[in-house]
Amino acid sequence: METTQNAGWLEGALAPVPDEIDAADLEVTGALPPELTGRYFRNGPNPLPGRPSGHWFTGPGMIHGVRLRGGRAEWYRNRWVRTKTFLDENARFVGDDGTLDLTAVPANTHVVPHGDKILALVEIGFPYEVAPELGTAGPCDFGGTLTTAMTAHPKQDPVTGELLFFGYGVLPPYLTYHRLSADGARVVESREIEVPGPTMMHDFAITENHVVWLDLPVVFDLDLALGGGGMPFRWDDSYGARLGVMRRDAPGDVRWFDVDPCYVFHVGNAHEDPAGRIVLDGVRYRPEDFAATWREIGGSANPAGDAARSESAHLHSWTLDPATGRAAEERLDDRNVEFPTHDDARTGRRHRFLYTVARGALVKYDLRDGSSSVLEFGQDASVGEAVFVPAEGARGEDEGWLLSIVSGASSAELVVLDAADLSRTASVRLPRRVPAGFHGSWIPDA
Repeated sequence: METTQNAGWLEGALAPVPDEIDAADLEVTGALPPELTGRYFRNGPNPLPGRPSGHWFTGPGMIHGVRLRGGRAEWYRNRWVRTKTFLDENARFVGDDGTLDLTAVPANTHVVPHGDKILALVEIGFPYEVAPELGTAGPCDFGGTLTTAMTAHPKQDPVTGELLFFGYGVLPPYLTYHRLSADGARVVESREIEVPGPTMMHDFAITENHVVWLDLPVVFDLDLALGGGGMPFRWDDSYGARLGVMRRDAPGDVRWFDVDPCYVFHVGNAHEDPAGRIVLDGVRYRPEDFAATWREIGGSANPAGDAARSESAHLHSWTLDPATGRAAEERLDDRNVEFPTHDDARTGRRHRFLYTVARGALVKYDLRDGSSSVLEFGQDASVGEAVFVPAEGARGEDEGWLLSIVSGASSAELVVLDAADLSRTASVRLPRRVPAGFHGSWIPDA
């Protein structure tokens, strides 16, 4: 593993910014749609000066926010999430007695609204509630009803409004399913899901009637944890790779489908087809490509990771057939992509469009006809995840806008694109470069 003195996750597009700033009345090119009234927040790791992280995934969370209203960009600000580990560098996730402190986390992966809360998320512990002006309210366990970690990738059912999520752990229970009320007040259901060991499950999917699990061969390693590594997880060929389908009305009863060894950080979406099969799309890494990527961002090297950095994170589709018990896999494109997003109103339902990030570009996929379109920003541009915001009264699935932070070596902008053709509607000049990060949300005022 690289040392933090020459760590790639502290340099270039990933290099942290040293402080928090505020700026008002931002310069806008083009015309911001007046109905974009709200806040765009994006989360990501940003180590403090003098406190470098041992892995890209472990730096303290910093949220970058832009306030839009009435066709104006009123402000930009960035704030670290004031978690226990941010305020006290000696705070420890694992205590001397082996107990876990689920509040001693970086809260650095996602930021989502639910009910009356805005939650900064990381998958190893509790979420932290943040204010609309980006102050930190504190850790959130939904009135004491959450007792495990919470994934950074919850799924809101567009019909019920409930938030479905899970937590994985390094000690039993290794995987727990949760259902949060639509108002965000309390967890109304929790169930242990049996898996062989402490798998690092970063994402999952839902359909109208099912949950889709990704039980893949990246697992917790105690020796790495005791050795003080940044992320104590490694590839394990012996663990196996499988996808699970669980009925939402019968949590705990999972039908498993073996798949070729791989890792998936991010799914796009899933749905049920007319034949009763489950169709899942996501970005797939082969074992050697996961290992090379993992090592590049601070993870432990292993035999599969001896190859040079490769470009092999591809959009795939899996069709899981309960009638045959088999999974069919298809690569949908040869481009190297990540961070797939879609219209959240179609989460768990049949969808046509996916938006992904490629090097220096955004890619839109039409899953109905198999076509794609690309908007290039330049090879040196750091392009962030594209968040879809539907237009008021939209009838078509791509009637709306894509919001993404695009950074260069010393500058950044929030771009607003017409999702139908990827044309630029407007851009907001930000007062500083924004490091490459993870995930964000549009949080409307209404």
